[in-house]
Amino acid sequence: MSLQQFRLDGKVALITGGNRGIGLAISQLFLQAGAKVMITGRTPTPEAEALCGDNCAWVQGDVTDPATPDRIVAATVKRFGALDILVNNAGIADNGDFHDFDDARLAAITDTNFIAPFRIARAAVKPMLAAGAGVVLNVGSISAEVANKPQLQVAYNASKAAVHQMTRVMAFEYAGRGIRVNALAPGYVVSDMTKGGIANAAWNKVWTENTPMGRFGQPEEMANCALFLCSPASSYVTGAVLTADGGYTTH
Repeated sequence: MSLQQFRLDGKVALITGGNRGIGLAISQLFLQAGAKVMITGRTPTPEAEALCGDNCAWVQGDVTDPATPDRIVAATVKRFGALDILVNNAGIADNGDFHDFDDARLAAITDTNFIAPFRIARAAVKPMLAAGAGVVLNVGSISAEVANKPQLQVAYNASKAAVHQMTRVMAFEYAGRGIRVNALAPGYVVSDMTKGGIANAAWNKVWTENTPMGRFGQPEEMANCALFLCSPASSYVTGAVLTADGGYTTH
């Protein structure tokens, strides 16, 4: 294998939630690997705006808006002429007792973490089918496989389990048509989503003690995994869920 297999030269990637955290790290690395990148999110960040130029652009999009998927896919194709890679990264977290988790909070989790990725992948697959090739990477979570502690988050865990299953079935459906579909399941990674828990001494202690490597992951480490799954280096990989969690799910 050549290191060239990890390059994305000539490829066009759409990255949802690419303006911060894991999504921003993926955007940065994909650009370094030679891709043209369309970043989308609710609001731009200085870090995302700094990336924009000839090979990177920004399109605003609330992923829970049913009109957003077709719009951001069309914007990507219009700007860069193709869509080769989708990284379905945008997501939110919420926790609380199951019996007190009201419908509004449930809808927010479900709409953002499952329905939106479903719709965006559905829109993105169409130009990929026309081209006869493509890659979809859905960002799931170790929460799809375990019950987290000490926080209680049934809705979040269920939404990520749905993403993992969507990944497997999409992979089955499109493998013969040149489209690979995989998922990345991060553990506890330093980001806006986890900063509250990391700052909570009690939660931090539990999360750290339950991670055999004894530390939190970094967004750049998740981006490395994403690059592998979206590059020719993983050309025979589809329907897989790559867990990157410092060993959390080993026990």
